[in-house]
Amino acid sequence: MPLSPASATGLDRLAPGRPRWLLWAVLVLLVAVLLGTLIWLAGRYEAERVQGQLELDATEAVGELRSGMSRNLQSLQTLQINDPSPNAWTIDAASILREHRELVRLEWRDEGLRIRSVVDTPFQPDLFERMGRDSAQSDVQQACVAAQRLSGPAYAPSYFLPTNNGMGVELMEMCLPLVSSGRRVGFLVASYSLQGLLDELSTRQPMRNHEISLTEGDGTRLAVWGAQRRGSRVFTAQQLLDLPGGTTLVLRLNSWRQAPDFFPNLLTALVAAMTLALVSILALLANDMRHRQRAERDLADALAFRKAMEDSLVTGLRARDLRGRITYVNPAFCEMVGFEAAELLGHGVPAPYWPPELVDEYQQRQAIRLAGNVPPREGYESVFMRKDGTRFPVLIIEAPLINAQGVQTGWMSAFVDISEQRRVQELSRASHERLQATARLAMVGEMASLLSHELNQPLAAISSYATGSVNLLQDPATDVDGLKADLALPLQRIAEQAERAGRVIKSVHDFVRRREQAREAVTAQALLDAILPLVSLQARKLGVQVDTVLWPDLPAVLCDKTMVEQVILNLARNAMQAMEQVSDDARVLTLSVALAPPEGTEPRVQFSVADRGPGISENVQQQLFTPFFTTKAEGMGLGLSLCRTVVEQHGGTLEYASNAPRGTVFTFSLPAAPLA
Repeated sequence: MPLSPASATGLDRLAPGRPRWLLWAVLVLLVAVLLGTLIWLAGRYEAERVQGQLELDATEAVGELRSGMSRNLQSLQTLQINDPSPNAWTIDAASILREHRELVRLEWRDEGLRIRSVVDTPFQPDLFERMGRDSAQSDVQQACVAAQRLSGPAYAPSYFLPTNNGMGVELMEMCLPLVSSGRRVGFLVASYSLQGLLDELSTRQPMRNHEISLTEGDGTRLAVWGAQRRGSRVFTAQQLLDLPGGTTLVLRLNSWRQAPDFFPNLLTALVAAMTLALVSILALLANDMRHRQRAERDLADALAFRKAMEDSLVTGLRARDLRGRITYVNPAFCEMVGFEAAELLGHGVPAPYWPPELVDEYQQRQAIRLAGNVPPREGYESVFMRKDGTRFPVLIIEAPLINAQGVQTGWMSAFVDISEQRRVQELSRASHERLQATARLAMVGEMASLLSHELNQPLAAISSYATGSVNLLQDPATDVDGLKADLALPLQRIAEQAERAGRVIKSVHDFVRRREQAREAVTAQALLDAILPLVSLQARKLGVQVDTVLWPDLPAVLCDKTMVEQVILNLARNAMQAMEQVSDDARVLTLSVALAPPEGTEPRVQFSVADRGPGISENVQQQLFTPFFTTKAEGMGLGLSLCRTVVEQHGGTLEYASNAPRGTVFTFSLPAAPLA
């Protein structure tokens, strides 16, 4: 059924379906963003928590080192209580070295830094065997100078001491001034092993899960404890260890823990699971709504498409029920009859657009339709009346209106206003009559143009022969007795060219009127012999050498002799005129006749006219065969156009190509005459 105005408004109710999809998309995007943000924040929190704990461990480790070194200092200060003897000092120092493995050597030195007593660690007794102490003298001296200035312990920068086993240790010297009764009596020098410091530090429980290293300020590692582990992420913390005397070390902790998992903790995993469940529910709801909206959208699209199609038609549409009442009209029909849709819907017979004088006839016709008689498929013509009373012809095409259950509910009619078609037909008839009159005038002009062009050649030949005859008569040296014989040939040529002019007029007349020309079997030699006198006459004037190439045993051609002669003559004259600007020895015109390459079963004879001129430029090639186009100052532009037309009437094609080494060659072919 066509759309009614009421059903069309349903499109407006279906239109908001599309923004709902945007809301769903925004909701899903918001949930995804919130879930991603939650996971990211949880992961960041876990990472910051791990990093914070590592920073705290590093601070505690530095504090442990400071405390341990302070305790060592107190133990070393007890060595000088009560001015011990060297033997007693050695015993006490050895006890300290056994308790503190980070100390590898203790030296008691006088004010001149000369060693009074020395004790090495029992754990590495041969540590200084290879290098001795002379290599560390500068570090000891530097530490003692700083200790003397500070009046307290001072530390020298660390240095590397190679050992006998091919390895080595990183040592650091500490110097403590010895004072007795307010007077400095010497120095106590303690050698620290940095690796030993780390070994003592690693015994603390918090440090066992880290890689601990002592480095210089530029990152150079001096001592390392713990195996380095590989992971997707390593957490690092650094703390400065400032020692008296200007020595600074960096304590670096690398965590062995991996980076936090995608779900850092159980709470985050539960929240993510609940969010995914919510998203799943939203997806199910969205899928159900998508199917419903797709059905609504398809229905809306179908209704909109049908309405747009019916509204855009220039053909009027009308639907009637089985009782003849109008149930639907489209805008084109309303515009056609001048009534509004409200004035027509529900209207029965007689229709307001029926002319009053034709009401009875139209009622009988409608009764036949309502009886079930199907109208002709090609339609029928009728006359309607507009609201203003004007009549106009229409073409009516009717068909039964079938519903979805296959039951006929009425009739659908299509109307085409044919008043414009009638007016166009009348204009076309008048234009056709004027065109015929114009064509007759054009034919007269074409005949005149062709005659003037084609008669130029025989008339020019007649003029040349007549001029030669007059010159013979006026020449005093002419023999009167031989005058008759001399004039016989020119007069014969004049008669031949006059007869040729007559044939040209007849052939052109037949050609212009598109009559079937009389064709005869003519040999190629005869065609060339007929034009060679005219060609030779112009060739002598222009200094052109004429060569003819004629294959032996060529069959005769079936053609209009006069028109084909004109084609060859026109092509020859054009070729000679094209060589006016070349040197005299290069002016060669070649007329050749040969068998054409086989095409089909019909043998053909090919004619060629070749020159050695400058050739045809690209600009001229595009208009070469256009009537009235010429490159000559006195040309008419009909020669090549006429030649092509004549050749095509004989079933051939006039073609041109470049001639080696220079120039142009025109070729065409004619059908061979059948053998008698």
